[in-house]
Amino acid sequence: MVYLQHFGLREPPFSITPDTSFFYACTNIQQALNTLVVAVASGEGFIKITGEVGTGKTLLCRKFLGTLDDAWISAYIPNPNLEPRSLLLALAEEIGVRLEEDLDQHRLIKSLTHALLDLARHKKRVVVCLDETQAMPIETLETLRLLTNLETEKRKLVQVILFGQPELDDKLAQDSVRQLRQRITFQHRLGTLTAAETARYVAHRLAVAGCARDAVFTGPALRRLHAASHGTPRLINILANKAMMLAYGEGERKVCWRHVRAAVSDTPAASVLVHLWVWAALVCVAGSGIGWMMLR
Repeated sequence: MVYLQHFGLREPPFSITPDTSFFYACTNIQQALNTLVVAVASGEGFIKITGEVGTGKTLLCRKFLGTLDDAWISAYIPNPNLEPRSLLLALAEEIGVRLEEDLDQHRLIKSLTHALLDLARHKKRVVVCLDETQAMPIETLETLRLLTNLETEKRKLVQVILFGQPELDDKLAQDSVRQLRQRITFQHRLGTLTAAETARYVAHRLAVAGCARDAVFTGPALRRLHAASHGTPRLINILANKAMMLAYGEGERKVCWRHVRAAVSDTPAASVLVHLWVWAALVCVAGSGIGWMMLR
């Protein structure tokens, strides 16, 4: 990006592409990572991680997969909006199993079962990470459940981690998938960053990108950044990137409050959050006023 040299950076610090080198282990994210590590070590079937858009689910998934050693075979399916047969084929491809594409679903599951048993005999464990699972059809979720029925005397042949937006909980609340819901033994909900965590997050990404300077963002700029993003990492990245470009355009070495304000105005998602926050504040003030009048 054009401002890299201006701020003494090696690489863009606020890309929205999930890059594990920029992983920031705030309390909530570290708890989620710990949950995943403990859950797969226990050998249970289903684990669920939910969070709003932009809270870092995909980055967490990649960071977790990077912690696995050679004893594991991992599969990552970023778009599980597939019918059952297509998902089985995608899963087989991910774990390196060659299957005939003209097999029906019953034979696909049977072939996958033999492959998973063979991996277990070679002391290999299989974990499947599925992103955006709120979009997964109910029939496909049921097929996943059938796969996790496969087990040895000691553990499941395959473990499944569901990453999804909060709508996933609504889908899992349906009676048709209650058997799957009961098999979710570990779960975690990703939150947003606090104001203090936002400041540390920004400093962390700048340092990883090679910035040797202190306080590129002023205190008021960081506070505005947190208020506009509500601590959502993806929005922080978008706004911080735009604010730095604006500062560069003015020849400034510091990112100030007005740069972040201009970035917010140019970012519809952040503008909506700010407007909602202002509206909520006005409602609270109005409610307080009515309550005071009633007490008189």
